[in-house]
Amino acid sequence: MGLFSRLIEKVKSGSTSTQDFADIEKSLIQSDLGAANAKAIIELAKKNKDENSILVALRSWLSQAPRGLAQGSSLQTILVVGVNGTGKTTSTAKLAALLKNSNKKVVLAAADTFRAAAVSQLKTWGERLEIPVVAGVENGDPASVAFDSVKKAQSEGFEYLIVDTAGRLHTKSGLMDELAKIKRVIEKSSPVTEALLVVDATTGQNGITQAKVFLESVQITGLILTKMDGSAKGGVALAIEKELGVPIKFIGTGESITDLAPFEPESYLKALL
Repeated sequence: MGLFSRLIEKVKSGSTSTQDFADIEKSLIQSDLGAANAKAIIELAKKNKDENSILVALRSWLSQAPRGLAQGSSLQTILVVGVNGTGKTTSTAKLAALLKNSNKKVVLAAADTFRAAAVSQLKTWGERLEIPVVAGVENGDPASVAFDSVKKAQSEGFEYLIVDTAGRLHTKSGLMDELAKIKRVIEKSSPVTEALLVVDATTGQNGITQAKVFLESVQITGLILTKMDGSAKGGVALAIEKELGVPIKFIGTGESITDLAPFEPESYLKALL
């Protein structure tokens, strides 16, 4: 029986100690929920003595925004953004594979032009998946790549364009301005229907700061939570949903191209507990 389950049994029997509550609060903080959220859960447990009431409280923190990708008769353009090391380029390829397996016509844009490895990686995935990749010259203008990819997508009747952007540091305002520029250039020809922020499940509360800055720059519409194949419980994503209202849309659980799945709130919340 897990720590939280043991606590609930003690709560129901009226034998709970201060140390029991302190232990579960520590456990929730270690899941990256944040101290304030962990404290709120503990207060609820003390008052209601019911495990279901805690799940109800957690559900109330989830975003009410749609979790599916935008759909329509015109081109759907998806920006994939995030800081270095979150698994952004791999997530871009996984998302493309998921859409292709749903019989969607997809094209990729390698707009991380300042990192040759990212362009090469996306091209390799494109070849394996038989999905075309638009790329420019090394160290070229990322906005130019994005512009060319939109023109190709529109002229050849693609349903989805997924743009992999540089893993820019959220503390560098110049790089954030560049990301906003890519979005503006695309929207001269076609609206950006999704801007997905890739968040490392192990990143801790710094993920909230990242999300706030990206929300200001490109109005992110959803999260891709990566590296959920290890010990991480990804509580930071729930904290982002609660604070910013941005929904988790996909979960990455491994390195395989198929290791990306639509987010299931109930499974996620129960895993936190």
